[in-house]
Amino acid sequence: MVGDYVSLTKPRIIELLLVTTFPVMFLAERGVPSIWLILATLVGGSLSAGSANTLNCYLDRDIDARMHRTENRPLVTGAISPRNAMIFGVVLGVASVVWLGVLVNWLSAWLGLAAIVLYVGFYTLLLKRRTSQNIVWGGVAGCMPVLIGWSAVTNSLDWPALVLFLVVFFWTPPHYWPLSMRFKEDYANAGVPMLPVVAEDIAVGRQVVVYSWVTVLVSLALVPVADMGWIYTVTAVVAGAVFLVEAHGLLSRARHGVTGTGLRAMRLFHYSISYLTLLFLGVAVDPLLHWALPISF
Repeated sequence: MVGDYVSLTKPRIIELLLVTTFPVMFLAERGVPSIWLILATLVGGSLSAGSANTLNCYLDRDIDARMHRTENRPLVTGAISPRNAMIFGVVLGVASVVWLGVLVNWLSAWLGLAAIVLYVGFYTLLLKRRTSQNIVWGGVAGCMPVLIGWSAVTNSLDWPALVLFLVVFFWTPPHYWPLSMRFKEDYANAGVPMLPVVAEDIAVGRQVVVYSWVTVLVSLALVPVADMGWIYTVTAVVAGAVFLVEAHGLLSRARHGVTGTGLRAMRLFHYSISYLTLLFLGVAVDPLLHWALPISF
């Protein structure tokens, strides 16, 4: 039963969100932030993301039942009742706001609440079932951990945080659309108009390439904006180059009429995760080479 509730929070998605929260704190501090602040922020961010994901499962349980990829989720199998899932999601959300507000700061708490509202209200309820651009604008919720990480340290927002927010924003479509291409039939059966469902593979591939290029270019904008050094710059260039090669490879295969699993869309999906991880690792490590390393408790 505990495992079922944990699965509602989608731990793998939470892990990816924390990958963008943790490194930004190092950049904001220009060194190593308080260990306790890091832990408090990561716990609060996990509660916030867990709330959003649980409420998403609650609202999308009819869709999940029609998709092979999600047919074993607890709300579909009946392991957890819809009422209990909703209560669990709301409790996590309230806990996240109180936790962040009391132990971090209230700006981070309200940003966490905004992430929940954006993901549940804006993406799940308003966009997901209505437009093929759902993941583009709905992806704003996934960008919020960057702002939470920055505000946790500075109790404010600044240009470097905005640049990294935009990196995640433009990265989201070329990350998620390949997954949607792989499970196109699932989304079609569920009546969800993801772009690969309503557009040809070539059109999707072109969009993926455009967003990938913008992602890499925006990532390089952080160099002058945040005075980044060679560690981040080299990481952004090399990881970005591989990202672009993979994106163009997907488009090339689509242009040659390759379909289905032959498109190898999941190859780009998996690398996109590695790309974001490497990029934000560079965000965390780079400042440590230019500033002292004070560790406070």
